[in-house]
Amino acid sequence: MKKNKIIFWVATTIIILWEGAMPLGTMLFAPEYINAGTKPLGYPDYFAYALVICKVLGVLTISLPKISSRLKEWAYAGLTFNLIFAFISHAYVDKNIGFMLMPLVVLGILAASYIYNNKILTNNQNELSFTK
Repeated sequence: MKKNKIIFWVATTIIILWEGAMPLGTMLFAPEYINAGTKPLGYPDYFAYALVICKVLGVLTISLPKISSRLKEWAYAGLTFNLIFAFISHAYVDKNIGFMLMPLVVLGILAASYIYNNKILTNNQNELSFTK
């Protein structure tokens, strides 16, 4: 049980930093770079702002313990779609293997967070059923 929580929190902390803190920090402290990743791919400037807001909301949702599991599922799905489409965009537009692999690596970490979140929830439900 403790191992599951450690793996979940390590993976989730990486996601919080990569998908939440870095984009939010860029938007707040270096707004001139907010569209540095999306503009070369052909996306309009406003898309970067929407993406940052959605990433931050998703990260908050998966990291706060009192949020419903259904809402967490939606947040994991949204972050997953974001990373898949980032890979597709880089594969189609710039074909840079480094830019293509990074979203897949982050997706793997997000998958670990999701899997271990479900393991923790399953263990908690099993413990509750034993106490009844």
